[in-house]
Order: sequence, then structure tokens, then C-alpha cells
Amino acid sequence: MPSLRSLRRATGPLLAVALMTLTPPALSGNFLAQAHTPAAAPSSLLAQRLTRLAPNADPEVLRLAARALHCADPEAERLAVIDFSRPSTEERLWVFDLRQARLLFRELVSHGQGSGDAMASDFSNTPDSHQSSLGLFRTLNSYQGSNGYSLRLEGLEPGVNDLAFERAIVMHGADYVSEAFIERTGRLGRSHGCPAVRSEVAVPLIDSLKDSQYLFTYYPDPEWLAQSEFLRCPRGDQGDQRLAMQ
Repeated sequence: MPSLRSLRRATGPLLAVALMTLTPPALSGNFLAQAHTPAAAPSSLLAQRLTRLAPNADPEVLRLAARALHCADPEAERLAVIDFSRPSTEERLWVFDLRQARLLFRELVSHGQGSGDAMASDFSNTPDSHQSSLGLFRTLNSYQGSNGYSLRLEGLEPGVNDLAFERAIVMHGADYVSEAFIERTGRLGRSHGCPAVRSEVAVPLIDSLKDSQYLFTYYPDPEWLAQSEFLRCPRGDQGDQRLAMQ
């Protein structure tokens, strides 16, 4: 009778062949190594999607916007992004439909009189400063006001933009936001801190953003970048990776 050791020697190669035969093709190659690679964070995936939809925007700005939005409301349907590091003569406002993965608007947008001339450089949360504010906002209702059809904004960042409602910082149309105004003056006209857009697009743009959507306004301000609760969110990229792997 063959010994147990001899049986092991004889069946060992056969068992290995059987296991290789039963192993699905998907498990060959680098699949097992790839299976242990962390999944991309949801905010990173959103940033990639935004970059594809708006290739002329700064990818780093879109990454920060995606991170802030994911922190505030991962299920949001619409997002507007303003890059105040660009001059007012350039299109620096993008509105995204996140559900349909579409870029709805790419537009000129004004900054406040107190924030600068063609280039914005100063931002605040101070009433009567006529300065724009940075950070993440939630949109409220639309209404007819002294500037026509307008959109109320709720600043979500304490000490940064949370007085926006009190300051009457709203989105509205303005005749000083136009290519013709740029040709005459070398810049857009300026508001009292409101993100004003072209009169021709004010109604559809506001309608796309009203009622609990989001606006993210950016400028490379070191203090805000370091302290923003939405950019240092516990649900950041590392936490997102854990969620994506579950």
C-alpha cells in the first residue's frame, strides 16, 4: 500500500493543476494585486467628472469644490463654482448638473467693489465692505428685487461667509456684466459683493441653482484654505476611500 507521503507527492501537482483550472480568468494576472488597491474616493471621482465637463477650469479648484460639496451634501444635484483667482474679463463661473453629468453654464461673473479692480484680491464677511466672500454657500429661494430676478444665498462657513444673507449677498443679473462693458473699461463692472451675471442668462441660471443647491467660491487665501471646515472635513478623501471599499 502506498504511504501517505507518497500519495501527497503524487496528488500535489494534480491538485495544483485542478486549482488553476477552477480559478476564474478574472483572477489571473494582476487582479489579486488590484483587488487590494484602495478605491478612488467619491470626492475624487466627482472632481474627475467636473474636470471632464469643464476642461478650461483649474482642476485644483474643482477638486476643492468637490471635496467641500461631498462634505456638505454628497447627494446634491447642482453645483456652481466661481474661481475668483481669474480676472473678471474671463469666464470664471461654471454650473454643473451632477445628476445628468452636464455643464449647464460657463459664464462671466462680477466681484465686489471692495474686492479689487479687474482682479479680486480682498474678501470678507463684513457688512458694508462691498467685498465678495469665499467658501461654500447653499442656495435659497429666488425672488424679484431691486436687481431684478435674484437668488438668495446662505453662507455655510462661520466667520467666512455666514453673514451673506444679512449682507444681502445674492446672485442677480446686471448690465455691467457683458463683453461690451469689458471692451469699454477693460474689466467687468463690480457689485456690492454679489456674484452678478449677464442679464441674458440670469433667469435660467438662477432657476438651475435655486432651492438647496450649492455655490463654491474660490481664491487662494491661505487662512481660509487652512481653516475651512469643508476642506478639512472628517468625510475627506481618506474617509471616502473607506466608504468606497465597503
